[in-house]
Amino acid sequence: MGTRRTARSVRAAHAAPYAGAALAVAAAALVGARASGPASPWYRSLDRPRWQPPPWVFPAVWTPLYASIAWSAGHALGRAPGRERAALAAEYGTNLALNAGWTWLFFGLRSPAAGVAGSVLLDAHNLRLIGRVARHDPAAAAALAPYAGWCLFATALSCSLARRNSVPFRAD
Repeated sequence: MGTRRTARSVRAAHAAPYAGAALAVAAAALVGARASGPASPWYRSLDRPRWQPPPWVFPAVWTPLYASIAWSAGHALGRAPGRERAALAAEYGTNLALNAGWTWLFFGLRSPAAGVAGSVLLDAHNLRLIGRVARHDPAAAAALAPYAGWCLFATALSCSLARRNSVPFRAD
């Protein structure tokens, strides 16, 4: 009986970082989604570049990207030692906050320029996160590469949208 309980507790301890990461990623996705998205009337009214994907592509891409972030976090957190685990969890949390924050800056404020600022911060943090994760878990760091690549694409798209839809300052 003691062996069975020990094996079960080992499996539960192994699964805990994945479950926590999945919950954190789902929460960030839900918070971001509340700001609206590429199918919104405001977004559809913008002058968009020809190379922008259609609205259905965004959820189709984000679903596996969020899954890869959750897997990466669970894998890395399960392998990082003591203090580094807490620091790594904070890095993932910061990244998820920046991720959800971009949506609120861009869609919530209806500001492509604010979206550019948030996107650049997210890109910089992605590099930091990947570097930190790579020290403990190269596979988890590699799993973040498509996410970082998509975020760079989002930065380019945000820049194009900001340029094409700039609102000149007017003092009345």
